[in-house]
Amino acid sequence: MLKVNAMGDTCPIPVVKTKDAIRRLGQQGGVVETLVDNEIAVQNLTKMAAQKGYGVQSEKLGENEYRVTMTVGAGAELPKEDEETVCLVPAGKKNTVVVVSANHMGEGEGDLGKNLLKAFIYALSQQETLPGTILFYNGGAALTCEGSLSLEDLQSMADRGVEILTCGTCLNFYGLTEKLRVGGVTNMYDIVEKQMAADLIVRP
Repeated sequence: MLKVNAMGDTCPIPVVKTKDAIRRLGQQGGVVETLVDNEIAVQNLTKMAAQKGYGVQSEKLGENEYRVTMTVGAGAELPKEDEETVCLVPAGKKNTVVVVSANHMGEGEGDLGKNLLKAFIYALSQQETLPGTILFYNGGAALTCEGSLSLEDLQSMADRGVEILTCGTCLNFYGLTEKLRVGGVTNMYDIVEKQMAADLIVRP
């Protein structure tokens, strides 16, 4: 049996830690116990187990303490290193989408605008509550690509479960398709769908 302590961790970290433990079990299978401190984490872990076909049980040990036990059968599908981890949104939390459509913030002197946008993305990454999705298109596509000074901040948000998507048509137009370094590629249909489903849209 492997035990995972994810107390105090925000999504997707409890799921990521549990997936790592399951991979360590290997093809012989076994049991992984994960401790978390909120019901949303329990739901995320239960959802992941159901998707993979693992046996799963959860129990409340005390106030803000839960144990999720997964039983992985011999030869069961193991989580892949690069597979996407999708988090459930807690009840009452707004679905916020940030839209970045240029490589600068505001109008005026070019270098100032670029510095402002870099500062905005850093400040965004430091918020306790992060957006669900950040969309990059037109000139904003450069922010997710090689050479961007915001890659570290964007990756830190991606690691915390933020969906980062860049317009594929824009990457192709600017010759950046092979230089994408964080997040995934999207299309205009998805860009429209994400914004239509948002409770709040932020445009720096």
